[in-house]
Amino acid sequence: MSKTFAEKHNPGAPRLAKVSAGRSWTTFKHFCELIKVEHTIFALPFALSGLLLAREQMPSPVLYFWTTLAFAGARAAAMSLNRVIDGEIDRKNERTSGRAIPQGKISKNHAIVFAIFAFFIMILAASQLPSICLKLSPIAVVWLSLYSFTKRFTWLCHFALGIALGGAALGGWLAAGGSLKSEAVWILVLAVSTWVSGFDIIYACLDYQFDRQEKLFSLPAVFGIKKALTISSALHVVTVLSLIYLGNFLKLGSAYAIGIALATAALLFEHSLVRPHDLSKANAAFFNMNGLVSILVFSAILIDRYLSQFPH
Repeated sequence: MSKTFAEKHNPGAPRLAKVSAGRSWTTFKHFCELIKVEHTIFALPFALSGLLLAREQMPSPVLYFWTTLAFAGARAAAMSLNRVIDGEIDRKNERTSGRAIPQGKISKNHAIVFAIFAFFIMILAASQLPSICLKLSPIAVVWLSLYSFTKRFTWLCHFALGIALGGAALGGWLAAGGSLKSEAVWILVLAVSTWVSGFDIIYACLDYQFDRQEKLFSLPAVFGIKKALTISSALHVVTVLSLIYLGNFLKLGSAYAIGIALATAALLFEHSLVRPHDLSKANAAFFNMNGLVSILVFSAILIDRYLSQFPH
């Protein structure tokens, strides 16, 4: 096989190209780890649920695209800043010391630049949606930039995160042209916010000793693991009741009812996995069950909306 011009005059070029490609792929993986791409499954389905519920007609592919892009930008920015803000805490914590920033795989400056770029993408996408999305984007930027500081001074930090992800559902609703005056959107926001706050409390139990040592204000560190898990359960009761009420309020059908029943079963199973003196399955409860809850609720809404397009 004949050599290319580059290979004849620079024999090391192919090897350098492979090394460069390898480094680029490694950097890409580090940034994916930085923003926990796999955790997108928690909130994106609810953002799209808001999009579906705001009106009876199915959203167009273009609307799906800009809504998803806006959400992706917002989430990437928030997670990047969270890792920057918590960089020193993560370095001290054995559970999180292997993350990209504590390990020096990504610098704080690069993470900040990435966050600024992600916010730019969010605002660009918002500009393609109803004007209210762009008008409210500064509030989203401020909230997503600052919520990570809350655990330094209040145990309400879990609710700050819950509100942040509840805002994703609100954003989806507004993207579809829904009104802020509608009771339905606030029921949905309540359901998402309490769901997220509840599972974040479970996750925080893993850092109970560390948070107390560092005087961080997670709910388990302040009130103890047993009370924290009780509060988490209560929040998820509110989640289920809100979703049931939402279905009745919007007159959703049997597909939605079945989906909510399955999601409720998943939440019950999640809480059966964690005990005050046994948190060995907390990670499974956090990721597997909550990912399932999100998918079930979104699927129920999607199927219900699809079926509603056909006359009975």
